[in-house]
Amino acid sequence: MSEHNKPDAEMLQFMADLEQGLKEALAGEGRVTTGAEIARRTGGRPPLAVHKEPVTLRMEPDSLARWRASGKGWQTRAAALLAAHAP
Repeated sequence: MSEHNKPDAEMLQFMADLEQGLKEALAGEGRVTTGAEIARRTGGRPPLAVHKEPVTLRMEPDSLARWRASGKGWQTRAAALLAAHAP
């Protein structure tokens, strides 16, 4: 096998784990999760009491660029500022 096609350590470990999981499943050991079980999961965020409404807002390009440059959460901060100054 050429150096370029040689599997890396991470892939070898993945293949070993996959093989072990298949052996356990065939032997009736381990746990297999079905699609129906996954669909019944209730994880994630709790439902919001008040849902936000999507809107379209036209802004000057330089103003929008400054908001976006302010980092993650800029839309939430902009909405809070608009709410604080609403008539």
